[in-house]
Amino acid sequence: MYKLGIDVGGTNTDAVLLNENMQVVADVKQPTSGDIYDGILDAIQKVLDISGVEPKEIKQAMLGTTQCTNAIVERKKLVPVGLLRIGAPATLGIPPMTDWTDDIKAVVTEQTIIGGGYEYDGKEIAPLDEEAAKAFFESVKGKVQSVAIVGCHSTIRNDQEYRAAEICKEVLGEDVHITISCEIGSMGLIERENAAILNASLYKVALTFTEGFAKSLQDIGITNADIYLSQNDGTLMTMENARKYPVLTIACGPTNSIRGAGYLSGHKDALVIDVGGTTTDLGVIQNGFPRESSIAATIGGVRTNFRMPDVVTIGLGGGSIVRVAEDGTVTVGPDSVGYQITEKALVFGGDVLTATDIAVRLGMYQLGDPKLVEHISEETANKALAVMKEKTEEAIDAMKISNADVDVILVGGGSIILPDTLAGASSVQKPEHFGTANAIGSAISKVSGIVEKLMDFDVIPREKALELAKEEAVEMAVAAGAVRETVEIIDVEDVPLAYSAGHTSRVKVKAAGDLAG
Repeated sequence: MYKLGIDVGGTNTDAVLLNENMQVVADVKQPTSGDIYDGILDAIQKVLDISGVEPKEIKQAMLGTTQCTNAIVERKKLVPVGLLRIGAPATLGIPPMTDWTDDIKAVVTEQTIIGGGYEYDGKEIAPLDEEAAKAFFESVKGKVQSVAIVGCHSTIRNDQEYRAAEICKEVLGEDVHITISCEIGSMGLIERENAAILNASLYKVALTFTEGFAKSLQDIGITNADIYLSQNDGTLMTMENARKYPVLTIACGPTNSIRGAGYLSGHKDALVIDVGGTTTDLGVIQNGFPRESSIAATIGGVRTNFRMPDVVTIGLGGGSIVRVAEDGTVTVGPDSVGYQITEKALVFGGDVLTATDIAVRLGMYQLGDPKLVEHISEETANKALAVMKEKTEEAIDAMKISNADVDVILVGGGSIILPDTLAGASSVQKPEHFGTANAIGSAISKVSGIVEKLMDFDVIPREKALELAKEEAVEMAVAAGAVRETVEIIDVEDVPLAYSAGHTSRVKVKAAGDLAG
């Protein structure tokens, strides 16, 4: 039984094949092609050729992709959305998408705010105005392909959101794509509404890349594999869930790299530096999983509150362009030759001085033709290296939560540009297969169940409440495809809410387990 992991980045497409003992049988890294699916097919064919494995022996295939991120950032391929907010009269003061720019705001073609919603303690602000909901859905017939339904304090009580979804299906039919905000975001109406809108707008993008991936596998003869998509908490979801919650694939690239780095190095707690062709992502692995961000995430200029990895990104990569000023000052990036590095970098016969050329000139890595960079003075090369080192060390400081040195794991094809010693690092490790850590992270990922709710410890004692939440998270992981015996509690958060009545806390529990073979 073999697992296939693929990660499609802006610069490179990586593929890896693992055997039943989770050992790397073959891995490849190649430039991302203009046609992503041709690139995926090519990468799969290469790992099959290297390993000699028959396509039908692959039982699980995992894909990590930047398609959803790119669609939002580039404002492309987004479908028209109808937005129903349940929260009048309480939420009329702040209209939807108040701080959105016009180019992304245009994704919502129809919107309304109707009566309904809940207080922070679950009491009704007003009953759901079912007639207004029905009238809105009648008005968007033929105008939208996707609907976002958002209720005030729906993460505490979601009855009205689900009733509105029922009405939506009655009017628009069972095939309409509906995003229910309580399934996407956390507390905070505006950020959760933003996340729900983005999720709804990504419906076609998700359909395209899931169907395309399935077709790529079919075309190459991989017909016996269960297919999964990477999500941004370091776990997997089914094709069906990827189509339902495409926004959860955003930032899955860094999470895959973090998971892969932890697996390859044997570290469960460390700082991970993933150097690509254009950018470097820094994240933290805690108990084997990426540390989540505690602040609202901004995606393509839109502020959201669904889970995201805590990642710092800097403009430094293997293809970063190095410039030498007349006074001898050296700058590196943030612009890059990207996926054209094999054409434009000096060591490959090009005419652009890149960070990779500097690494080869200083003997840090053997790549291309070293003779082509011999003319670069050692002084210039060392200045460039010092700039790259300083940028990275500043980012390390930004990620640390204390002044203590931390273990650092270097992964990504571009990590050849960084030295083995960095300020703030107690150790710097570059494990075997470092270049394809993201694809490996995709292949070894588990499936998870996450429970997040407000619990009043005056009603249910704290220990009992946490135990119930843990049991629910385990059941959710099993329902998602995890083997019950392998499921473990990964993280437990218990945050008291001072503004709520009684002893109310926001309880969040995450459980994860291995996929069935």
